[in-house]
Amino acid sequence: MRARRPFLLTALLAAALLVSGGAWAAAAKKKEKDKDGNAQHFAVVGHRAAIDGEDGLKDTLDEAKDEDLAFVVVTGIKGANEPCGDRVYQKRRELFDKVKRPVIVSLSGNDWTGCRNSLGRTNAIERLNRLRELFYGEPESLGKDKLPLTRLSSSPRFRSYAENAHWKVGKVLYATINLPAANNHYLAAAGRNSEFEDRAVANRFWLNRLFAIAKQDKVSAVVLFAEGNMQPLLQPANGLRALLQRAPTAYDGFADTRRQVQMRAAKFMGQVLVVDSAGLPKEAKPGIEWLGNVGHLSVGAHAVEVRVAGDGKKVFSLGAVR
Repeated sequence: MRARRPFLLTALLAAALLVSGGAWAAAAKKKEKDKDGNAQHFAVVGHRAAIDGEDGLKDTLDEAKDEDLAFVVVTGIKGANEPCGDRVYQKRRELFDKVKRPVIVSLSGNDWTGCRNSLGRTNAIERLNRLRELFYGEPESLGKDKLPLTRLSSSPRFRSYAENAHWKVGKVLYATINLPAANNHYLAAAGRNSEFEDRAVANRFWLNRLFAIAKQDKVSAVVLFAEGNMQPLLQPANGLRALLQRAPTAYDGFADTRRQVQMRAAKFMGQVLVVDSAGLPKEAKPGIEWLGNVGHLSVGAHAVEVRVAGDGKKVFSLGAVR
């Protein structure tokens, strides 16, 4: 009997290795599948903080527990009627840090453009800089499960613009770009519109860099997240249509960004999806509209799951909408 023990131990060890090896192989296969850009999905949370307050935002984020969910992009940290003080900012940072999945915050105008000090004067730039310190100081996402991010602030010329970040999952390049909803914070005032103009330069550089990376890495798609609706499918007036315009329209704060995205997309072999949190008509649900290889998705105050199929003509499709 003693002579058989080594044989039994060897057999049990081999069986254990076979089982663990099978589990490891399955995990490796799933990891490789995700690496190839297949069967991934992400979530976008629109203006929940603005509509439902902190409780509504918390309830939505509590549902983001699916381990297959690559990440969650949240638009805005507070509503227009909430204070712009550090206390609110810090509470939302703590809320995002408790979420199980990686969280990327896309700033909204409510977070900074409308902020005023005790004298009633704008302190938008000071508040924006404070948000950058609190939410964008690390080269990774918020949430318990971290996702590595590359920030625009890594470029010496644009050290202030940490809110613009990019990351890659599978064969898709994702990025945030600071475009607040109220006409991109363009102020029709005399003199130099310094904040808008400086950010426009940074955003122009950022988009050029993103599409250069997309070309170099041969990604199948680029996804841009912002609050404001740049109307990426809008075509410029020309010919008779341009002549019939009676008077110049108001300045479009998104026009330059829209043209750049359209021009870059025209030279890109894959798909470009622009996601924003623009409001939707009553009773309307989010949907992706396409013009050529450019897609547009406005989520409003909804929480939307987007599925990514990988290579092919139809890379993106909508999942659950809440």
